[in-house]
Amino acid sequence: MPDDRHGRSTRLDAVARERGLDASAGDRRHASVPDNEGPRVSRVPEPHVHDTFSVDGIDTKRREGLLEAVLHDTDGVSAASATERNGTVGIHHDPDVSREELKERLESCGLVVAPGDAAFEVRRAAQFASARVAVAVLFGLMVATPYIAVLYPTRIEWLFYDPITVQYLQSILDSRVATHFFVNLGALSGVAFLVACGPLIKRSLAAAAAGRVTSESVFVGSVVALFGYSTLAAFTAFEGAVHYDLVAYAVVVVTLWNHFGVGETTPDTASVEEPTRDGSDAPAEAADDEPVAMTDGGR
Repeated sequence: MPDDRHGRSTRLDAVARERGLDASAGDRRHASVPDNEGPRVSRVPEPHVHDTFSVDGIDTKRREGLLEAVLHDTDGVSAASATERNGTVGIHHDPDVSREELKERLESCGLVVAPGDAAFEVRRAAQFASARVAVAVLFGLMVATPYIAVLYPTRIEWLFYDPITVQYLQSILDSRVATHFFVNLGALSGVAFLVACGPLIKRSLAAAAAGRVTSESVFVGSVVALFGYSTLAAFTAFEGAVHYDLVAYAVVVVTLWNHFGVGETTPDTASVEEPTRDGSDAPAEAADDEPVAMTDGGR
């Protein structure tokens, strides 16, 4: 059964057929508990070591299961987990099986394996990517809430509250309290923009230095202009609306799109742990204090 996004048979499918394996084999061969009763675990002999690979080519959940089945069927491998979401493969294996041999096994399945010295950079990039999403969403909500509660009712009063309430909210904006109000909004939206869009800003500056105009530089320039306009309107005699909310919304949309919408995911190896040496985390029924490896691929 073909299993790539274009309906074609892949090298991984061919390897699995040669060995008589299917995707379910990766889930069951070394599992010690059913899927519906918790994470899948595999018994890992004490001498076994752990290696993590960042790969490109695990396009679907079925390929994920096929790859686990193929790795489980490899001599010297006691546990394996492949994660389609972030392109990570973790393998527990006998020390006699070298990392290079495992890399060749992955490449024989049609996968592109990142160099070993890039593992730290991949993990750090994934951590920062997740942090940027969290900052964009949380700070965006923190900016949106005051706008929804105070500013929007004064701009479209017929939709929200009665005239007395709107007049009270407007009096707040006309008082000294408004200065602190806009300082908080400006700080939140500015930090969200600098942190969440940091890579875009760096690339835009590099493009500007090279004399090029890109879509990212247009976005960054537009957000900076909007932020500057809002700051002038909030803290000077310049008459205008304060649009820190639009800054926050733009940051949230672009960050989420870059992280989830374009189909590109950064391999994340941060959650991969080395095999337990003392067996302290092993189930009570595990014999001889053998380490237990989580093999659910981070799902």
